[in-house]
Amino acid sequence: MYLVYQPEGSDEPKRWKYSPKKLMSAEREMLERRTQLPFTEFTQDVLKGSSVCRRALLFMYLKRDHPGVKYDDVDFAWDELQLEYSRSELELMRAEAAEHATGEERAAALARLDAEIETAYDDTEDEGKASLPVVG
Repeated sequence: MYLVYQPEGSDEPKRWKYSPKKLMSAEREMLERRTQLPFTEFTQDVLKGSSVCRRALLFMYLKRDHPGVKYDDVDFAWDELQLEYSRSELELMRAEAAEHATGEERAAALARLDAEIETAYDDTEDEGKASLPVVG
């Protein structure tokens, strides 16, 4: 999964690989302090669209690139920040849907996933097996 930030007026989006299991302990602890959530809940709330969690996550990535950035400086319009599944994650979800879903639900899910796979960011250069971006 990728956190994609494209502030108004920028030509190209900034894309960070979001892999919760690969975050360093200091980053996980900062995210817990900022959001007042245990890390497992944080990862779920990021996917659910929590503004607080997504702001904290954007702050973490911006701070990596610009160590002097302050949390209060991180402000974004909702359409400037997105989470995007990678092609391999979508292919994993498609395989699971093909195996477990049935009937019209299956057909609709597969069609939606096929459309998303066509335009998804190709992460084939990234190492490792795809997994969903939550921590259990």
